Formats: sequence, C-alpha cells, structure tokens
Amino acid sequence: MNGLLIGRFQPFHLGHLEAFLFGLSKVDKLWIGIGSSNKPSEKNNPFTADERKEMILSSIDNSISERIEIFFIPDLENHEKWIQNIELIVPDYDVVFTNDELTQSLYSKCGKKVIPVQFKDRENLSGTNIRNKIASDQDWQSMVPKGTKTILEKIDASNRLKIL
Repeated sequence: MNGLLIGRFQPFHLGHLEAFLFGLSKVDKLWIGIGSSNKPSEKNNPFTADERKEMILSSIDNSISERIEIFFIPDLENHEKWIQNIELIVPDYDVVFTNDELTQSLYSKCGKKVIPVQFKDRENLSGTNIRNKIASDQDWQSMVPKGTKTILEKIDASNRLKIL
C-alpha cells in the first residue's frame, strides 16, 4: 500500500519527521509532496523546493530512503485543479496523511482514505516559530533533525531570513 504526505516543510522539523515516520509505519511506500514548490523565496516560503528535499533526505536514515519518493507540488489557485495536478505528478496511492483541514476535506470528497496526523508540540514545532527563531538568533537547533540543521547552516538561513 502507498501513502502520500504533503507539506511545505519550511523547514523540515521534528514534527514533520514524526509525521513522516507515522506514515511509513502504515504503508509500504510513502510519497512525500513538497508543497508550494513553485513559490519564489519570501518570508513564509524562504527555502527552495530543492533545499527542502535536501533537508528531508539528509534527515532520514538510509535504510528507509528506499521506501520514499519526493515530488514537487506547485500551488494552484483552484483547489480542484490542485488535486488533479497531484494525481498527474504522484504515482498511485491509497491513503493521504495530513493534519491540514482543507487537504483532508478535498481528499475526502474525492473518495481517498485520509488518516489524520497528530501534531507534535505544535506550539513550538511550527515552521513559523522555527523561522522566527532562526531570524532572531534564538535556539532553533533542537527543533530540527541534524540533517536539516546542517542544510540550514550551509545555506546561511539566518541571514536569508533576516533579509526577507
């Protein structure tokens, strides 16, 4: 059985990693959709799709990398067309993992099985909170996997976020 997990991963943090592992515990293969892949760098989307893919791949154990595949999912203004576009990009999948109400509603209307993903420490582990901490030179390193930390330091995320 194949599953799909979509997120913006701005940046990929420990909450995302837990959702990822939860999804993997339920399916044979997990497709990861990097959302907003077509958006230019700005305050809420400071990291490119390629950078986010690198964060994910560098944060997971090599033994499970064979069970995943990553796809870039562009934003579209029309929700119905967004779902149709995902169907063209991503191979067949049986279940969608999400904690996003809109995504849950859209896929439920399409007849796809949706499994809610529980938030892990949502107050702290949110992309917005982590980006703010990076920009203000506060402790953010404990909120992301080691691979994400390495990528964020390599691309000088602190400076990028201060500029944006």
